[in-house]
Amino acid sequence: MSTYKTDGFISYTIAEWAAKLRYEDIAPEAIERAKLFWYDSVGCALGGSQTEDAEILLAHHREMVQGSDGPCTCFVHGFRTNPVDAAFLNSHMVRAMDYNDIYWKADPSHPSDLICGPLAACELRGLGGKDLILGTILAYELEMRLVEIGRPGVREYGWHHATLTAFATPFAIGAVLGLTPEQMVNAAGICASRTCSLGAVTAGKLTMMKNTVDPWATRMGIESALLAERGYSGPEHIFDGKEGLFHVFGHSVHDGKPCTFDAEALVADLPTSPGDHFRILDCGMKSFPIEALSHAPLSAMMKLAAQHSIKPDDVAEIKVEVIARAADILGDPSKYRPKSRETADHSLPYALAVGLVDGMVTPRQFDDKRVNDPALIPIMDKVKVVANEEFELRFPEFQPSRVTITLNDGTTLVEQVEVPKGDARDPMTPAEVKVKFDALGSDVIGQDRCDQFGSFVMDLDKIDTMDPFFSLLKA
Repeated sequence: MSTYKTDGFISYTIAEWAAKLRYEDIAPEAIERAKLFWYDSVGCALGGSQTEDAEILLAHHREMVQGSDGPCTCFVHGFRTNPVDAAFLNSHMVRAMDYNDIYWKADPSHPSDLICGPLAACELRGLGGKDLILGTILAYELEMRLVEIGRPGVREYGWHHATLTAFATPFAIGAVLGLTPEQMVNAAGICASRTCSLGAVTAGKLTMMKNTVDPWATRMGIESALLAERGYSGPEHIFDGKEGLFHVFGHSVHDGKPCTFDAEALVADLPTSPGDHFRILDCGMKSFPIEALSHAPLSAMMKLAAQHSIKPDDVAEIKVEVIARAADILGDPSKYRPKSRETADHSLPYALAVGLVDGMVTPRQFDDKRVNDPALIPIMDKVKVVANEEFELRFPEFQPSRVTITLNDGTTLVEQVEVPKGDARDPMTPAEVKVKFDALGSDVIGQDRCDQFGSFVMDLDKIDTMDPFFSLLKA
C-alpha cells in the first residue's frame, strides 16, 4: 500500500488495485474473451459509423479542428484528432446501433462503451495489444461491479447508468497511461464530479442522446486521466465521502426505503492473478440490434413463428410478459408509434411486429423507411406488453419472458425463454460473432478486410502498435 494519506476512501482501494494489475495477472480465458468483445464491438462500430448521428458528430468534430491532424485515429473515416475526441467518436460508433454487449444487474451496462478510451490511450503512447487488453479487462471489471451494487439501481429512481460509467473509465484509462494511484483517484474525482446523466435519455421518446451519454463519460474519462497526469486534482471522496455518489444518491427513496450502495461488494475479491475470476466472463453479447430486455421476448416470438409458420394476418394478439422495468421502458405509448431508430430499437411492439412480418430483425429493420412503414402499425397494435411479478422476482439472475400468440381461430401458442442467446450462459461463439461482424462491416470495409480483421483481433496480444488496428478498419 502507498504511504500517502487516504482517509479510507474507496477510490484509493480501486486505484491501487488498478495500478498494480498487469497483463500477466489476467486469466487466459478472460484474455480470449476480451479479444472476442473487441471483435464484436468493432463490428458494431462499423455498422454504427453509417448512422445519421455518427455522421453528424464526425462533421461537427471535423469542423472544430479545421483540418489539423492529431495523434489518434477514428474508425472507418481515418479522421485523426486528439485522444479525447477520438475516444468519444469511436465509442459512439460502437454504441450507435445499440447492438453492443450487455450486462444487466441492479443497473444495465454496456462495458464496451468504455474500451475506446484505453484504445486512444494506447495509440497516443505507442502501446500494444497487451496494454489494450489490460485496459479492456479493467473497464469491464469496474463497470460491471458498479452496476451490481445499487440497492436498487440508479435507473429505478431516474438516473442513467452512464452516471456510473464516469466512475469506472478513468481507472481503466489511467492504468494504460501508467498513472500513479493518487493520479487515478484525482482522475476519477474530475470525471465523476461532472458526468451525471439523467434517465430522460432512455425514457419516453428517444433521441440521439440515448447512445451518446456513455461515450461522453468515456470522453471525460480520458480527458480527466490526462489532466490528472499533469497534476490536476479532483475530489478523492467522490464515491463514499461527503456529497459523493453514495451520500447524494442516498437522499433518494424507492419503495419507501432510502437508496443505498453496497460499497464492500464493489471492491470484494478484486482479481489479482490468473486463477481469479474476472467479470468480463459474465458479460453477454447481443444477437439482435435492440434494447437488451427485448431479446428474450423476441427470441420467444421468433421461435413460435418459425415452429408454427405463423403469418401476420393469422394473429389476433401477441401477449408479452416481461419484468416491470422492461414493460416500462419498452412498452410505453410512444413505443407503439416509433418515428426514429432510437425509439424503434427500444420498442417491443415494433421489434415483434417487424420480426413477424420480415422473419428477421437485423440493422436493416431499423432504417427510417422501415420504421415509418404504416403497414406495421396494425401489427404493433396487436402487441400487449404486461409486467409479470413472478418474473420480477427472478431478475436479474434470469431474464424470463413469455410470449402468448392468439390466432384468429382462437388457438393459443406459448413460448418462454429464460436467457437470450448471447448471454454468458448461452454465449455467442467466434463463428457467430464473425457472422455478425461481416453483416455489419462488409459493406463498409469490404469482405477481405473483414476476414483480415477477424484474424488480427484474435491475435491482439501479439501486436506492438495500434496502427494495423485502424488501417484494417478504414473504408
